[in-house]
Amino acid sequence: MLASFNDWFLGLGAQYGVNPYIFGAIYIGAIPFFLASIGWLVKRARAGRSTVAPTMLAGFFFVSAYLYLAVFGQDIPVWVWMFLAALIAYGAWSTIRDTRRKIAARPDED
Repeated sequence: MLASFNDWFLGLGAQYGVNPYIFGAIYIGAIPFFLASIGWLVKRARAGRSTVAPTMLAGFFFVSAYLYLAVFGQDIPVWVWMFLAALIAYGAWSTIRDTRRKIAARPDED
């Protein structure tokens, strides 16, 4: 059992040409932060508050090991680039939408 886990763990980084210990540490270490972000997202959604920040954080932690690959690795899966593009687009769209709402709600200062 331990040997198969070690083989899997070492294979994580070797597949992409990066240090498997760093990749594995980020891969496994991000899980509690991802879960905490999801909890924060649910709490804010139930309270009727903005979920942009927790969504962005959850997305970041979801792909954090692959961000390491983007900088130091090779042969990154296409789905990672698509997810990162969607995350950035969502963040930009949310920021523009919220800014427009704030501008529209502001009384004219004429």
